[in-house]
Amino acid sequence: MKRYLLLFSVFLAVQSLYAQASQHPDVEQACMDYIDGFYQGDTAKIIRSLSPDLLKFGYWKNKETGVYESDGQMTFTEALDYSRNVLVKQRFVAKEAPRKVEVLDVGNHIASAKVTAWWGIDYLLLAKVDDRWVIQQVLWEGPLK
Repeated sequence: MKRYLLLFSVFLAVQSLYAQASQHPDVEQACMDYIDGFYQGDTAKIIRSLSPDLLKFGYWKNKETGVYESDGQMTFTEALDYSRNVLVKQRFVAKEAPRKVEVLDVGNHIASAKVTAWWGIDYLLLAKVDDRWVIQQVLWEGPLK
């Protein structure tokens, strides 16, 4: 009996790891859509990657004092407006700009990732909603240098 319980436990552990690993590309894609939405002014990618309940909060380094100061919050609507503005004003980001995603952890319904972009570093918390990964919260600081 103990042997069967042990085998069953191992089976469940392997299944759980497989499920998490299989979700990794979907989490990464949501993060890439987030970057590209801002870089390319692609509102479809912003809508696809961000939760309507988005909470984005960050710190920007003051050029004069060198001190990081609160840059306030950004809502889903403000993110969408920013993306539209990039497209309207044709302020696209250079091709060589940083565009890196590190998926840190994936659970059954939650995930975390680190994004490096031209503005700095973002830590993202994602949730699986209606079988797709969306970014719920972002904590960031910038610039990179």
